[in-house]
Amino acid sequence: MTKTKGLLVMDVDSTLVQEEVIDLLGEEAGVGQQVADITERAMRGELDFRQALEERVATLKGLPESIFDKVYARIHFNKNAKELVAELHARGYKVGLVSGGFHETVDRLAAEAGIDYVKANHLEIKNGLLTGRTWGDIVTKEVKLQKLKDWAAENGLDLLKTIAMGDGANDLPMIQAAGIGIAFCAKPIVRQQAPYQINEPDLYKVIEILDEVKK
Repeated sequence: MTKTKGLLVMDVDSTLVQEEVIDLLGEEAGVGQQVADITERAMRGELDFRQALEERVATLKGLPESIFDKVYARIHFNKNAKELVAELHARGYKVGLVSGGFHETVDRLAAEAGIDYVKANHLEIKNGLLTGRTWGDIVTKEVKLQKLKDWAAENGLDLLKTIAMGDGANDLPMIQAAGIGIAFCAKPIVRQQAPYQINEPDLYKVIEILDEVKK
């Protein structure tokens, strides 16, 4: 078995993909603006993420399970997402996703892009309808940081051999803990505190940073 050389852990909404999936779900529920406003405030670090998530998920109560197919069709990978994953795999890296979004869409994105690990939230569904609640652990900033550590440990990697990337306030702890921490088209608070920045929506820029750091 080849030894893993490194690990990239990244956020999903507005990082791996262009959209905020919870906002798309909100639009389908007819509460798009309300949900988007809460998302924006949470991303800027003005709201507790758990509280913001509960508020947004509550607005989705009664939506049919089939909503995920409709929403998935509206999601777009950011530029060079699959190329980044392929290049990292070629270099002996593993790739993980940590998302305040939902397994119902994130698992499909991971399968499509060939991602190794996924941690996201679960929406509760009963009799084919969303209940307006989640189940299981909520993916907070602490959970994102923990998954970076867990997946690194699983592969016998020091955190110096890891890359973490995201755009929102809840990505900051993992960005600051990783060997290479990247703010990707991020909110001002993240850009101010991240060691590296990518300010155009092209995920392959990660490779440029990686090569620069290795020089």
